[in-house]
Amino acid sequence: MATTPSPFTADDYRARMARAAGSAADAGLAGLLVAPGPDLVYLTGYRPAETERLTLLVLAAGQDPVLVVPTLEAPDAEEAPGASALTLRDWTDGKDPYAVTAPLLDVAGRYGVSDNAWAMHLLGLQTTLPQTSYVSLTEALPMLRAVKDAHELERLAAAGAAADATYEEILKVRFSGRRETDVAADLAALLKHFGHSQVDFTVVGSGPNGANPHHEAGDRTIEQGDMVVLDFGGLKHGYGSDTSRTVHVGEPSPAEQHIHDVVQEAQRAGVEAVKPGVACQEIDRAAREIIDEAGYGDLFIHRTGHGIGVTTHEPPYMIEGEGRALVPGMCFSVEPGIYLPGRFGVRIEDIVTVTEDGGRRLNATSREMAIVE
Repeated sequence: MATTPSPFTADDYRARMARAAGSAADAGLAGLLVAPGPDLVYLTGYRPAETERLTLLVLAAGQDPVLVVPTLEAPDAEEAPGASALTLRDWTDGKDPYAVTAPLLDVAGRYGVSDNAWAMHLLGLQTTLPQTSYVSLTEALPMLRAVKDAHELERLAAAGAAADATYEEILKVRFSGRRETDVAADLAALLKHFGHSQVDFTVVGSGPNGANPHHEAGDRTIEQGDMVVLDFGGLKHGYGSDTSRTVHVGEPSPAEQHIHDVVQEAQRAGVEAVKPGVACQEIDRAAREIIDEAGYGDLFIHRTGHGIGVTTHEPPYMIEGEGRALVPGMCFSVEPGIYLPGRFGVRIEDIVTVTEDGGRRLNATSREMAIVE
């Protein structure tokens, strides 16, 4: 029986904040400013609503972490798992939150800012401290959350296993004669049944709709002879799942089977290329080479993979031009595809983690083309 992972502790969050502050200093930044969103959850365990009231974590090497919060939300902030590892500084309605925050900042410092910070808050700080400057965390510290520890890997593995269980169950439902939205609803219900707290996407691309990689399930009725791309995932225990398989309603034609075989081989090549020290772009190249050689290179229209963690899409990215080296603990998708406009698409995706000597899939379902009714 699956067990619930132990909660992250205040010490876990203290270490993450110290590491982030040190990385900021190494990058030549005065510090980090973290607004509500995935970075704040990762660093503190605090998940407030994103509103017009300023909430901001200030991190800088050599000073204690400070979380600026609205007074009315201070009780919730005090209950956050990482609260004892930081200092709370609250402000009341009618006061200037930027004046409260300003003493925590270097008046001429350059700060990394979480990507989802509201413009009104950043502009408010700039007005109060006009000599400060800012850069997005994705640009300044793209690997902030990229390397997972053992406890994070445990959660990612559990999310992957739940997605696998969802796929095994969806193969038992009827596809033919039902709408894409019906199958998508089944996927969402199954993800919840297997422990997901949040469903982020349930792509069901049947027939010609499968040629759109990010097709949203619609009212098209799935028919006999359709290829159907399934891509689904969300969060379990706060960490992401994301898997794709392509099924066929009834027996596929030789041409359909051939293209599926090419994608399956490309996906295998991408996974086998995963090793510490290998550049991210080499994963893309390994998968793309197979598809290029088969003559479908122009029909592989997206990157080979993306990182996953507290969000289902995050750095690192498996794409040409990304020379960053893989290190143990990184987790990302390997998901090549071929898309024939007006006809069908094929995509196969697993989450892979980098180990000390290679890569390990976190999805274990068959990558052969499944036949459904």
